[in-house]
Amino acid sequence: MYIRIILFITALSIFSGYATGQIISDNIERMLQSLDSLVVEKETFVVAKEKRIEELRKMEKKVQTEEEQYWMNKLFYEEYMVYDSDSALSYIHKNLDIAQRLNNLQWVAQWKIEQSFISSATGFLKEGLDLLNEIKVENLSSYAKTDYYGQMMYLYSHYGQYSGENSSQTALYNIQEKSYRDSVYFHIPGDHPLYLWYRGWQSKGTPQAAEVRDQLSHVLATSKFNSRPDAMNSYILAQLYKEENKEEEFLRYLILSSMADIRSANHDIASLEELGKILYEKGEIDRGYSYLNYCLSCAQLYKNRIRMIGISSALDAIHKTYEQRNKKQEADLRRYLLIVSMLSLVLLAAIFFIALQMKRLKDSRKKLNVANQALNNHVDELELAHVQLAEANNQLQSLNGQLLEANNKLTESNYVKEEYIGYVFNICSSYISKLDEYRKNINRKIKAGMVEEVKKMTDASSLASNELKEFYANFDAIFLHIYPDFVSDFNALLQPDKQIIPKEGELLNTELRIYALVRLGISDSVKIAEFLHCSAQTVYNNRLKTRSKAIVPRENFAEIVKSLGKIER
Repeated sequence: MYIRIILFITALSIFSGYATGQIISDNIERMLQSLDSLVVEKETFVVAKEKRIEELRKMEKKVQTEEEQYWMNKLFYEEYMVYDSDSALSYIHKNLDIAQRLNNLQWVAQWKIEQSFISSATGFLKEGLDLLNEIKVENLSSYAKTDYYGQMMYLYSHYGQYSGENSSQTALYNIQEKSYRDSVYFHIPGDHPLYLWYRGWQSKGTPQAAEVRDQLSHVLATSKFNSRPDAMNSYILAQLYKEENKEEEFLRYLILSSMADIRSANHDIASLEELGKILYEKGEIDRGYSYLNYCLSCAQLYKNRIRMIGISSALDAIHKTYEQRNKKQEADLRRYLLIVSMLSLVLLAAIFFIALQMKRLKDSRKKLNVANQALNNHVDELELAHVQLAEANNQLQSLNGQLLEANNKLTESNYVKEEYIGYVFNICSSYISKLDEYRKNINRKIKAGMVEEVKKMTDASSLASNELKEFYANFDAIFLHIYPDFVSDFNALLQPDKQIIPKEGELLNTELRIYALVRLGISDSVKIAEFLHCSAQTVYNNRLKTRSKAIVPRENFAEIVKSLGKIER
């Protein structure tokens, strides 16, 4: 009992650490475990990114014209864009120089927009705004206007993050961000790569959100979640589900967005930062700290000053939570240690008491063993008597079975005898009547002097033949009356293509009559031949021929036939 109390207190101390946490579904937990594995393997994706960049360097050696160099620089920039801000900025400067030398104003505007993105991402918000103010929007194409207003939207969202949630400027920045979001939606062409991303932000909180959500779900249904566009689409889809208070789907797509960011080696990662803060709020302190710490390392590599400030604040809160949790655990540990010490004293007293009881129990067991031994002897004797009784019962059951079988055979034999005695008496009576009629007929012919007629009547063999046919017909009828299923049961013993079917007008034929007599217990071929008025050789040949058609062992055929046919009563 005291051990149970100690275990209960220990369990209480363990579960108290989880009392403040909220429950996460099994499906989300499995996804988080997969995300944990990706965080551990992050260097693998960095190596893959460096390998792609190295391949581009090999391709760059084949560049010949300035325009080819421009497009090669663009490929380098796309690799470095959210991976290494310094390298991305260097390729922006290279393409700005080429665009200015070629006097391509669209290209110049495009790369100023990209330079503004890098400046905003790394915390140089004013410089990023100055670059955008240098661009004449009215001269831009629809794609360039979309990128321009999209960058304005991105820039003012960073202004809002930088000023903080409680700042008076934050509301103004949010209004500016929404205004540029509307401008993006007004100019964006339907085939723009980020169409659904901007459309998602525009529809957030509106009746059109459900339609955009379904489009994003359809696009992401076949995604491998290994690119920045996948991460962006998953992120905005998560935000749409958040608006609908569907937390399961919100967390699911936020995790998928984080996975895509990690696989694409994105160092300007927002989804994992948000996920880490949410998990921290849900009580997943260790996992939240791990994710935010990874985001901080990415922000430091990318030199994203705004993210570093936000993440550092969150990590500071987590550190304070760690300290509070450690203090609480220490206090709990001291309290439980005191309780365990008190229980230990009680336990020592209990042990002494138990030892005393064990000694008494040992003496009782000795007495009980003696009684059990005597009881076992009686049980052995009882078991022996039970075995003997069971053997006697088995023998009695066997005798009862044999007696029942004998009774059944005797009943069947009596029934057959009754049927055939009546049949024989009937035949005999019929033959006496026929013989008397035959005598009277001959007597009349002799008295009339018709000697020649008498000779003809007595010389003809047709009379015996007709009587024999009638005898067979009567035998067949009375046999099938007793055993109506005999023919079908008999044929079931034969091969399907060699079964015996009587001719039309016949009930049985010679082969069936032979085995009908066997069924009646007449197995001797000589007696069967006498009964059927044929030779014993004929009977033997028929029996041999029939056995050759059997599907059962030939040596057991006759015995099986004796059990055929259910008696019809």
